[in-house]
Amino acid sequence: MKRILVTGGFGYVGSRLVPHLLSLGHDVRVLDLMLYTGAGLEALKASPDWPEWEKRFSLVHGDLRHEAVLRDALKGRDTIIHLAAISNDPTGDIDEVLTRQVNFDAIGMLLALAREAGVGRFINASSSSVFGARTESEINEQLEPEPLTYYSKYKALSEWLVLAAAGPDFCAVNVRPATICGYSPRQRFDLTVNKLTADALRKRVITVHGGAQRRPNVGMTDMVNLYGLLVDADPAKINGRTFNFGFENHQVIEIARIIQRELADLNVEIKVTDTTDHRDYHISSDRILQDLGYMPVSSIRQEVANLRKALEGGQFPDIDAPEHYNMKFMKLGRDAGCHAFLAR
Repeated sequence: MKRILVTGGFGYVGSRLVPHLLSLGHDVRVLDLMLYTGAGLEALKASPDWPEWEKRFSLVHGDLRHEAVLRDALKGRDTIIHLAAISNDPTGDIDEVLTRQVNFDAIGMLLALAREAGVGRFINASSSSVFGARTESEINEQLEPEPLTYYSKYKALSEWLVLAAAGPDFCAVNVRPATICGYSPRQRFDLTVNKLTADALRKRVITVHGGAQRRPNVGMTDMVNLYGLLVDADPAKINGRTFNFGFENHQVIEIARIIQRELADLNVEIKVTDTTDHRDYHISSDRILQDLGYMPVSSIRQEVANLRKALEGGQFPDIDAPEHYNMKFMKLGRDAGCHAFLAR
């Protein structure tokens, strides 16, 4: 059993990851500011396994930019899965200073305090968006990042902090997920697959802006599984390393067709319009396939089917509700707490 701290544990990915880690028998603590409602926590407590999981679960409600909050959250932990972030490019571009404070400064303080607290393993969620818009046929880990946004810039820079902290007594690894798709109690509809699926179900029309842009995707089921595996992976295979993670590199128009085929009984129409968003990238995950032997267990099509069940079951009655869109719902101000730690 590992004693894991999951930062951002009730965000989009965390709300699926925390119950997965508990089901594997781990002791899990979540550090979360609960910016996007308490849907993840509510779903956890509604699980039939909650009476048993509750003994191995704890919550620190606070801001990871505050030293005292981090020290409290780190007590007794041996593993960190760092998910907390100003997440996605548009949200990150609202305020560069805020994005830097959360996506870069806070990781530096977290790493310093984690080593001091005796944590032995640090798993960092970066992003495949660090590559920017590329035309190379093989977007693998050997290619130098060229981030285009504040979000991807500070994700790329934070990877260096993680690798610099790695050592014989501190196993540190970066994961660069593709865009994650699928169901979560803290659902997002500002992600390509999820948004197109929701539109197909309620409007019977998928509107594609542009369509030629490639968007790598990875299913939520695979994302959660990978973090569960990294908790126990041989340090010799992951320490001081960075892994791309995404198995389906499709143009947006092809993603729309995959959804259309999965929802064939609904006779969904696809409409194509112009776009000003020309971000285009794809990634190779050969390293994680070869070095860790990870084989995907999910797909865009399967994640669409899972999301359809949740939507048709009435779980998200208002798809347009602000809490399903990071840029609409997030209310967070600048906080120089990490700099105060650095400047002591």
